[in-house]
Amino acid sequence: MNTDDISGKVALVTGGAGGIGAGVARRLAAYGAHVVLADVDAEAGARTAEEIGAAFVRTDVSRLEDNQAAVALAVERHGGLDLAFLNAGVASGCGLGKDFDLDRYRRVMGINLDGVVFGVHAALPAMRPGGVIVATASMAGIVGIPQDPVYAANKHAVVGLVRSLGPQLEPLGIRVQGLCPSFADTGILSGDIKELLDDLKFPILDVETVVDAFFALLASEGTGECWFVVPGRESQPFLFRRAPGPRGETV
Repeated sequence: MNTDDISGKVALVTGGAGGIGAGVARRLAAYGAHVVLADVDAEAGARTAEEIGAAFVRTDVSRLEDNQAAVALAVERHGGLDLAFLNAGVASGCGLGKDFDLDRYRRVMGINLDGVVFGVHAALPAMRPGGVIVATASMAGIVGIPQDPVYAANKHAVVGLVRSLGPQLEPLGIRVQGLCPSFADTGILSGDIKELLDDLKFPILDVETVVDAFFALLASEGTGECWFVVPGRESQPFLFRRAPGPRGETV
């Protein structure tokens, strides 16, 4: 789906009130797409939607019925769905030792993993041939993140989901791709992690760099890929090593 092809397409963006979701939504709208923004933050979501001429629906992506309602709005307004950007995400704020918090754990797993699973399930019946599903994973889905192992766990799960769904949905004419940015300048970057990165002078991605990568990914012909986005590198699919199979082959 090149930028020339986006005009008139219908796009659902979760986590669309700010950050990467809002950045992608703004550009989709500028290219002529019909955008439906979904976010739990009703005030910011409605404001962003009004700014770009999009529809807004308050959505808690950890609830299946909310994902279905967001897709239903896209179908009601525009007849179907061509792009689902499943982007909503939060940091966990807890570890697995004395700082473990069951409520926080369930919240982050519900948003970061269930939100993608439920989003795909809700979007598929409305997805037109040639449609694309993009899930925001993270570099934390490719490498370990000692500062937030719970976050890394659900992002690794999203990466596995993307890689598995790609070939499964390809015969239906639907592509599935993963977007894996490094630390980006969004609301998720706060507290102890931000302080640590500042101390390390770790380079932070600006949102527009991640948005650029999203549209490069969208224009590609691949499926089941996970595109890394890191400072100073051209974004492209991460090349996973092939694993040893049971009879000496690699898979």
